[in-house]
Amino acid sequence: MILDDGGDLTHWVYKKYPSVFKKVRGIVEESVTGVHRLYQLSKAGRLCVPAMNVNDSVTKQKFDNLYCCRESILDGLKRTTDIMFGGKQVVVCGYGEVGKGCCTALKALGAIVCITEIDPICALQACMDGFRVVKLSEVIRQMDVVITCTGNKNVVTREQLDRMKNGCIVCNMGHSNTEIDVASLRSPELTWERVRSQVDHIIWPDGKRVVLLAEGRLLNLSCSTVPTFVLSITATTQALALIELFNAPEGRYKQDVYLLPKKMGKTRQ
Repeated sequence: MILDDGGDLTHWVYKKYPSVFKKVRGIVEESVTGVHRLYQLSKAGRLCVPAMNVNDSVTKQKFDNLYCCRESILDGLKRTTDIMFGGKQVVVCGYGEVGKGCCTALKALGAIVCITEIDPICALQACMDGFRVVKLSEVIRQMDVVITCTGNKNVVTREQLDRMKNGCIVCNMGHSNTEIDVASLRSPELTWERVRSQVDHIIWPDGKRVVLLAEGRLLNLSCSTVPTFVLSITATTQALALIELFNAPEGRYKQDVYLLPKKMGKTRQ
């Protein structure tokens, strides 16, 4: 069995030791990025074992992605920057469950929060929840904090980083460390200054500083703790998925991606 987060182990085994899959009964994946990679493999006809999508299970979406991030975003920002949230202009990129958790927490402490979102349904949800939906390029100059929660690549580009105001804090709550184009910041004209653990000041030639947290990696895993109670729910869901795939009679699950049955998550938590 393979228990994965982000699809990294699955991708590595496919690349380095594909013959191992002859002995693998199934894959359990817990992140949106990893699930996306599994669906890509399935669509290409390269998924050779059954896979269970834990990320989209009710218990993972409604507890881990929402409530866990709602607390850990504040913890991570406080530990690294000692920021006072009241009155700060914050843009959250992405209004999935992670984005919802971040927005709720920041708004409760008095931050002025706006959202960027490409999915029209999620954008409408943000609007109905009282958040202004904007384009990042239109508001980037005014923002005090920029948070990515999409699982996508280059959500915050070098051009947008160049336009940020002095002292803007940039961090990532999505899965991948490529949501912020950190690679473009490692250029001769910019200076990196490590001011404390997981906190870098990126200094422009004119003296402007952008505060980058955890070098663009996940803030809640790099700079804060996460509530163990919520994580225990996710761990239980993963264990149930492993047991289900391992004990399933031959032929029940094909070489495809499956959701953990909702009934199983409700009755055994």
